[in-house]
Order: sequence, then structure tokens, then C-alpha cells
Amino acid sequence: MIKLAVFDCDGTLVDSQANICRAMEDAFLLADIPAPPRAAIRRIVGLSLVEAIRALLPHADDAQHRRMAADYKDAFFRLRTSGELAEEPLFDGIAGVLQALVDDGWRLGVATGKSDRGLAHILDHHGLAHHFVTLQTADRHPSKPDPAMLLAAMDEAGATPQNTAMIGDTSFDMAMGKAAGARAIGVAWGYHGIRDLADAGADVVAERVSALPGLLA
Repeated sequence: MIKLAVFDCDGTLVDSQANICRAMEDAFLLADIPAPPRAAIRRIVGLSLVEAIRALLPHADDAQHRRMAADYKDAFFRLRTSGELAEEPLFDGIAGVLQALVDDGWRLGVATGKSDRGLAHILDHHGLAHHFVTLQTADRHPSKPDPAMLLAAMDEAGATPQNTAMIGDTSFDMAMGKAAGARAIGVAWGYHGIRDLADAGADVVAERVSALPGLLA
């Protein structure tokens, strides 16, 4: 039996909110629109970029959403090349939990609204890439909560929904997990609250990183 644990990235593996907020604020500045408060920006972390901007600016048209998504990408790249990006640390204990799951026979994957390049940068920076057998990003799939990312991860890993868990910090992750027929495990250290996760279908919520192996078992 193949056991598959698929992790979200931002807010689940790493705390990346500072850079996401900064790049989004720059995109709004370029559009000459007041930036939303950071609490609102954190709420859309996990969506694919165009969908995230659509959620923040629902009355704009699709062309503006896509233009601002391009501006966000440019801002993020500019911050990275200038050395202005804030540290995007792993949440305490994540590296040990990933190793413990691999040692226990789990296959691991990532399903994220980041791009391939953004995810590769995070995993390489933290030395985690070797843990994962499947990496699914917004470059090849519709935005969460569409289940396409998770279905592709299961197919690539050879797992069934019954033996797959989706682990994430947002309601989008929980809804995606349930739509794919997988178990949905929320985490309390990210960007959506426990009530949000439960309302979106979380089967259980881990309040500490160290609780994950036990909840998966």
C-alpha cells in the first residue's frame, strides 16, 4: 500500500508571508490602487496568482488581474535579485517531520499555488527537494480548490485517494483535499484560522508541527 502525504508550501512548510505581502503591495502601487491590508493579502495565500488578485480586486476586469499578476512576478524577481527578500524560514520542526514520515514509509508531495521556479527555490534553499516524489504547481494546474493538483500528485505517486492526505493551512487546501477524495489535515500555524479549516472540511487540525505524524498514522 502506497501512503502519500501532500503538503502545501506557503504557510505550511515555510513562513513566506512577508515577501508575498511586499510583492503584492508593489503590484498595487504600480496599478495606482491602494494596497489591501496585509491581513487581507494573507487570506489569499494559496490561490494561484490571477485568482488571488481577482479575490483582492473583484471589480477589475480580467486584463487588469493578469497585468497585476505579471507586475507581482516582476516585483518578486526584483526583490530576489536585489537581495531584499526576507528570510522564508521553515516552520520549527518541519524538516524533522518530513524525515520521520519518509522513514515511516510515506511518499511525499507538494501542491502549491507557487510557480515551478518559486517552489524549486524554496526546496533547494532548505535542502528538502530529495524528500518529494511529486511536485504540483500553478504552472500546470487551475487554482485551488480545484482538485487537479492533488489528483495529478496521486497519479504520479501511484496512490489512491483513500491512502492520501492533503496537509495545508488554508480553506483552499481543505476543499481541494475533499474534492479529490483524500483526507484533509489542516495546520494551525499558517494563514487561515482553525474555524476556517473546519468549515472547509478539515478532518482534523494539527495545532503543532510535531502532531502531524500521529495524525497521519
